[in-house]
Amino acid sequence: MSLRVAAGAIVAIVGANGAGKTTTLSALMGLLPATGSVRFRGREMVGRDVVTRVTNRLAMVPETRDLFVQMSVEENLRLGAFQRYMNGDRDFTEDFARVHALFPRLKERSRQLAGTLSGGERQMLAIGRALMARPLLLMLDEPSLGLAPLVVGEIISVIAKLRDDGVSVLLVEQNAKAALGVADYAYAIEAGRVAFHGPAAQLAIDPRIVEVYLGSSETSGHSDHGKVDFEQPKGIRAR
Repeated sequence: MSLRVAAGAIVAIVGANGAGKTTTLSALMGLLPATGSVRFRGREMVGRDVVTRVTNRLAMVPETRDLFVQMSVEENLRLGAFQRYMNGDRDFTEDFARVHALFPRLKERSRQLAGTLSGGERQMLAIGRALMARPLLLMLDEPSLGLAPLVVGEIISVIAKLRDDGVSVLLVEQNAKAALGVADYAYAIEAGRVAFHGPAAQLAIDPRIVEVYLGSSETSGHSDHGKVDFEQPKGIRAR
């Protein structure tokens, strides 16, 4: 599977359950092995561990959110900046202000245990924790999963704001309407391969997108195998 993400863009990966969306993000983050080429800001990431990828300002929010439920909201946020701390950065004032501006409820609940938060607040905290690492590319795995429509709207709005702030976003979503509504470009995948791709607005009205969610195996147009590029091209294209 090959795809490309431009700087300052939101790129969505949509597909049915089992299509390989989570596996793709896990491989890009170094949580699963990958072959081929994964280039981020001109650097090859294949063979590099998760810490190295985080240091290079790549971050991921997993579908399970994986919060430290017995720690406070503030402590969870501080842990998001752990690698920066280990590299000598001790001032997180601006980072807390940024996260609190995006998610005011996290400031209100800064002393509250993460395990006592609602589902929407947990998702906010998971995204906020990732932002504490100051990523240039943020990968989000099913951020709308299990959330009420109103909360989903809040999360999607924040994703759009991140793009405006210069953060590239690779968004995995089964909720095609939400994903294509905010993305600049999108890839529909089937059985671990790119079935079709294009500007998100075009895919949103393409009847073939229905086939992905029905699990059809008839879609053609697979891309070449094994190259993912997060460099800063003028446009976005599959390779």
